[in-house]
Formats: sequence, structure tokens, C-alpha cells
Amino acid sequence: MRVYLPCTLPALARVAAEGELGPAPLTGYAVTPALIEWYVSGDTEELEYVALTEAARASLRMILAERRDGAEVAGRRVVIAAEVPDRYVKTGTDLEERARVRVETPVPLRRMASVHVDDTEAIPDVDAAIAALPAADEGDDDARFVVDGAEAHELMWYATQEIPDLLR
Repeated sequence: MRVYLPCTLPALARVAAEGELGPAPLTGYAVTPALIEWYVSGDTEELEYVALTEAARASLRMILAERRDGAEVAGRRVVIAAEVPDRYVKTGTDLEERARVRVETPVPLRRMASVHVDDTEAIPDVDAAIAALPAADEGDDDARFVVDGAEAHELMWYATQEIPDLLR
């Protein structure tokens, strides 16, 4: 199953150094039965884009958490696309997050198909979205608009062989 795993640049550096994303369990996003049912008219490509977008939103939260822990993390969303055997992927019943899955094993680099990362031009909008997350979570419509604004930036596609260059 193709799973989109939210990440950050420091976590991606650990993946490059250790050869895997872990430890398990990991939260990911995929084309689940609940997503297919909800998005009745979408083809596979559209559904994968929805899952990728959900993972990019989760990446915002990961950046915020790392910053709160004192780390200096660039405002660039990161999503790893990986092929994970179905037996390690558990789908939930959360209607709010129809694409969310739980990956019950670390994901080795060899299972990663690509990495999707914001261009540096997106940093101001991503930083604004991260700053607005707490207010957006409390229902502030203006803050939600700012968070949604990060999605105006398409994530750039990188082959896994390009990870070392991306991290420089």
C-alpha cells in the first residue's frame, strides 16, 4: 500500500543516517476504504493527492512540536511516500481523518518511493501556518485560512537518491 508519512527535515536527516523511519507505530495517510467511500467521484490519483495533502498538514504539526521542544526546524513541510506491505498498515474509523492509517513497523529507506518537500519560497507561508495552528484548532476562522494558505504551495518531488542533496 502506498502510504504518505509526515516528516520534518531533521527527521529526514535521521532517516538518511539510520536507513529507516521509525520507531513504529507511525501515523501515515493512504487511500483507505473510508476515503474512497467519502470521495466517491475521485480516481486513484486524486485520492492519493488527498492523502498526500493530509500528510503535509500533519507535517506542520510535527514542525510545531519540534520547535516547542527547542529545535530549529525550517518551515518546510516534508512527506515521505513509501510502499508498505498491507499487513503492517491498519486503517481506522475516524471520520474526521478518513485517510489516516497506522503503520506498525519502521519503514526502511528501500521501501520509500519519493520525498515531497516545500520549496524555500514557501517558508514564510508555512511559518505563518505553523504559528496559526493553535488558534485554528480553537476554531478561529482567520487562523484556519492562514493554515490552509500553506496548501497553496505544491510540494516538490524528490527521488530518494536526492535526499542527501536536499539536506545540504
